[in-house]
Amino acid sequence: MKKILMFALGALLLSPAVADLFSEQDLNTARELRERALARDGGFDVVADLTTRIGPRMAGTEADARAVAWAESLLNETGFDRVWLQPVTFPTWHRKLERAVVTAPVEFDMVTLALGFSPATPQGGIEAEVVMFDTLADLEAADRSQVEGRIVFIRNRMEAARDGSGYGPAVQARSIGARVAAQKGGSALMIRSIGTSRNRFAHTGTQRFDADTRALPAVAISNPDADRLERLIDMGEPVRALVEVDAEFVEAYTSHNVIAEITGAKYPEQIVALGAHLDSWDVGTGALDDGAGIAIITEAGRLILDLDRRPDRSIHIIYFAAEEIGLWGGRVWAEENADNFHNIQVGAESDFGAGPIYEIAARVSDEAWPVIEAIQNELAPLGIALGGRRAMGGPDFIPSAPFGMAAVDLRQDGTTYFDYHHTENDTLDKIDPEELAQNAAAYAVFAWLAAQSPVSFGSGERLLADEAARNSE
Repeated sequence: MKKILMFALGALLLSPAVADLFSEQDLNTARELRERALARDGGFDVVADLTTRIGPRMAGTEADARAVAWAESLLNETGFDRVWLQPVTFPTWHRKLERAVVTAPVEFDMVTLALGFSPATPQGGIEAEVVMFDTLADLEAADRSQVEGRIVFIRNRMEAARDGSGYGPAVQARSIGARVAAQKGGSALMIRSIGTSRNRFAHTGTQRFDADTRALPAVAISNPDADRLERLIDMGEPVRALVEVDAEFVEAYTSHNVIAEITGAKYPEQIVALGAHLDSWDVGTGALDDGAGIAIITEAGRLILDLDRRPDRSIHIIYFAAEEIGLWGGRVWAEENADNFHNIQVGAESDFGAGPIYEIAARVSDEAWPVIEAIQNELAPLGIALGGRRAMGGPDFIPSAPFGMAAVDLRQDGTTYFDYHHTENDTLDKIDPEELAQNAAAYAVFAWLAAQSPVSFGSGERLLADEAARNSE
């Protein structure tokens, strides 16, 4: 762990009031967890087994069912005090074929992937002139006459950033681009892949449609192909393309959230929730998204189970279902806990690959903020700084925000994450066991101290729900 530990030579000094929040025994246990985690591989065996035995596990597929069985078996064999399945029902979609070809004034095939929930084109595809827009906003502002009957190409480019902040502005083209194009009479949508790689891989992802909007066939093309298409259009001649998609919507499917518990010794009804999502897209093997998260929270649980004492509060390890196609598992978990959020102490999800954690941020009550400062003090030797008070806890905990759930973000370095996100290139070789171990150490320390906190983190309070709403604006 030298390349991580070099960023911090020791814990930061805290005021006596903060330092005295935890007993010396609890702090020593946290330090033991941290050092034991760093001596291991962060749960690399877990993600290796998941990506090898199961591979890609699109929600609603046979591989999804095998992944749930795999997860239930793993958590039972690990020795958690309780393991159970929570049914999650959702619509499903399966790709069969996609193709994008420039047909004039020159001909070339582009590397492409259909976007989630794209309808099929008529047999043989849709061929039409291509109209290019710099951004989704430009498409929204366009006159219908510019779009009608044409294949719309949105060329906005995602910028790499450690915190992944380039994703939000760029991804709207994928999320609702087809909806906007359909409203203006477009025949199909092509987008530059929402990713930062220069390699010739397309990036898939889901879309959002209004019930009253015509669904439009939609594909993403690789960044190098998008570059070539841009240059061709900029030459001034009309450009035509063929888009072909064969995909199907399938009847509703029931998968499961898989949940394991380390039962608290003093307050078993009070819960610290650690999450990751079990499903992946149907390309690559879902190693970074989100096999790494599954490994990290499982390893954190294993480390705590190996202690000679149980935490005061319960710790739940949650493998969420169907995150990629709409946070379905997170929605069900939130709904089933609607009357219990006063007992859900705090939630944190690992769903941003396997890069090292550099910061902890938290949405908690004022009374609990000193606890976050004390936890960060024990994370400082891992190179983790104290962030601010805006946090969402991770995608699957977004549906819990309106209920006022306290949330912690353990923010990872995502500089290269979107090189691989939702592509054929999301494979096990992209994960560094040393960096995975730093993540597992952070989650184990956080979960342990959160379970031992002398105060509640404020879940269920209207104040936190209002703060979550402001953060989402």
